[in-house]
Amino acid sequence: MAAKTPTFPQELAWRVEALAYGLFAGLARLFPVEAVSDFGAWLFRWLGPLTGARKVAECNMRIAFPDATDAEIANLMDAQWGELGRWMAEFPILDRIMADPSRVEVEGAERLAAIAAGEGPVVFISGHFSSFEVMSAAIVRAGVTCQITYRAMNNPHVDRRVRESRYRYGVRLFAPKGLDGARELMRALERGESVALMNDQKFNGGVAAPLFGVMAHTAPGPSTLALRFGAPLQPMSVQRVGRVRFKVIVHEPIRLQDTGRKEADVAAGVAQVNAFIEDRIRARPSEWFWVHRRWPNEVYKPAA
Repeated sequence: MAAKTPTFPQELAWRVEALAYGLFAGLARLFPVEAVSDFGAWLFRWLGPLTGARKVAECNMRIAFPDATDAEIANLMDAQWGELGRWMAEFPILDRIMADPSRVEVEGAERLAAIAAGEGPVVFISGHFSSFEVMSAAIVRAGVTCQITYRAMNNPHVDRRVRESRYRYGVRLFAPKGLDGARELMRALERGESVALMNDQKFNGGVAAPLFGVMAHTAPGPSTLALRFGAPLQPMSVQRVGRVRFKVIVHEPIRLQDTGRKEADVAAGVAQVNAFIEDRIRARPSEWFWVHRRWPNEVYKPAA
């Protein structure tokens, strides 16, 4: 079905947003990367608490850490605003960051090398941890042929600029939509290529699996693909180890059990994925993307 033609006010708003993004990206490239990152952290620590996303983030934190005190929640809130601001500010200059080998360490690089050398395909999984775009760049830099998926932005002009930014550090992205997108991912695996999917956001109609003890609807795609092609799930994460320095971790693969009971096997895989995501959040809570509605809508009604 053809895309709906936007109204004039919508198109104008999109153009203004794209102009603002372009201006910020252009200015960011004029300054040292540390200065850009520090500015992002400062801006979001000031701006974030004024937005509606504050209530969502606090609700999420109280689900994840029900025993935390108000002071602990406030400290975590401040830290995650700083981390979110750094990621937003660093994104337009990520090619400059990746161009400096000293800024990114890969733990488990031998695993990526083995996948690139023929031990694939695998289904990469991860979440929105720290400057998560660094993971995609690490996969590509290791020589792994991979379909790296993402959700296209609503504003097509900003989306184009974002894709252009990613091109500068070697990442080509694929935005799967519906059955056609799923078929393309399957064709990639059939060709022996790997696929990479984020798996820590709400997926309406997905499989309900526990996350911090509360059922969360989760995309079954990674587990479904892994089972169909006999491929392991390959978890990855990224940590900030300095102002603009990162460690990408290639974790031990998750090999799903195929009992022939498809729905049960997929559900078991989804539960393992959520367990991995939860472990990573617990380890470094300030570096997760807290501002999205991860759990069912009714969880957020009291906060609203």
